[in-house]
Amino acid sequence: MTTETDSRAAWHAMTETLISDIRAHGEAQSGPFVGRPVLLLTTTGAKTGEPRIAPLVFSRDGDNPVIMASKGGAPAHPAWFANIQANPIVTVEAGGEKYQARAVITEGAERDRLWAAHVALNPGFADYEKRTTRLIPAIRLERIR
Repeated sequence: MTTETDSRAAWHAMTETLISDIRAHGEAQSGPFVGRPVLLLTTTGAKTGEPRIAPLVFSRDGDNPVIMASKGGAPAHPAWFANIQANPIVTVEAGGEKYQARAVITEGAERDRLWAAHVALNPGFADYEKRTTRLIPAIRLERIR
């Protein structure tokens, strides 16, 4: 019988492997993220002030990566979303680059445009929207120059 603790441990292990793969190879080498564009988002913990790393599927809006706070369609936003609300300055690792960015939470027509473009490239996200009653936030990561 799998417990919640076992599930969290398995998720943590998968996440650590994914982070290592992306840093070493620029992409996922195994698991559900293979063949998908994935970036590493480092946020500052809203409560702890500690750095937190999340591997996330992304799309692009021009030169800016776009991520969705989908959490697989869960009823609550992912923890990293609260972190960017508290501190929108983040670190992005993608395509062999590492840089600081400002996380901009989009709204209205802009959010809808980014969501539609993201779903067109990553059709599984449409299922996430069906699983939840919350509006899934779309976040543009604007490089700080």
